[in-house]
Amino acid sequence: MDGGRVECGLCPRGCVVPEGGAGFCGVRGNEGGRMVSFAYGRPVALQVDPIEKKPLNEFLPGTWTFSLGTFGCDLDCVFCQNHHLSLGRYSAADLASGPPFPPERIAELAAAKGCDSVDFTYNEPLVWGEYVVDCAEAARAKGLKTVLVSNAYVNLSAARGIFPLIDAANFDVKGFGSFYGEMTGGKLQPVLDAVELYRSLGGHLEITNLVIPGKNDGEPEIEALLDWAASKLGLDVPLHFSAYHPAHRFHSAPRTPKETLLGIRDKALKRGFKSVYLGNVFI
Repeated sequence: MDGGRVECGLCPRGCVVPEGGAGFCGVRGNEGGRMVSFAYGRPVALQVDPIEKKPLNEFLPGTWTFSLGTFGCDLDCVFCQNHHLSLGRYSAADLASGPPFPPERIAELAAAKGCDSVDFTYNEPLVWGEYVVDCAEAARAKGLKTVLVSNAYVNLSAARGIFPLIDAANFDVKGFGSFYGEMTGGKLQPVLDAVELYRSLGGHLEITNLVIPGKNDGEPEIEALLDWAASKLGLDVPLHFSAYHPAHRFHSAPRTPKETLLGIRDKALKRGFKSVYLGNVFI
């Protein structure tokens, strides 16, 4: 653009970034009139996890997945339970040297650790979409599956370049009604569009909803979520409803009562959903 500015087309924010600046996510910036990814090859979290932790309960159950995450996110959830990563930023010293974990090394580490898949997770992986693509291709070349855990806040043009390389995804659909505008700084419709696109491509899909008392646990919001999932995704899509605990900038709601989650599960099962799981709670 004029004046050396660059417009980012990855997420619905469409950040226009001046030279030397960064977008909202903090990990995509303008260097010399060219959009670059500071996060490329620079994961800040590497871990071998059980696949069920993602949560994915119906994809390669009982296996291990090689998880990686970076800094950055394109939403601003006041209740973020991973804000040390989503709000983290790379220092000049971090960027001074070459990326320590190129895609081929990620695939090699995953295979060496006995994992069946590589998982893009922890912060928001789609803001480092180029790294996701290259890591996914490297993983598939070694016979590994690929997993995405994401908020799905992405433009469809970018999603079409990423989603075909993902074997399984758990998307966090955070709420209906006014929830996104009030609690995340984003919009609901791009999330729904992206999830529906992934479903149409045939990858394994599971959905998570973090249930926050007084914010997205009301009957209208839950019914709207179930209506959408039933009509657009199908009754065979696994649903996860997880308990909230106070975190980040939002402490005015209590922990989600077990009874609330049990009631939502009953409602979903009566609607005909085949798999409904509860998280962050002992039953």
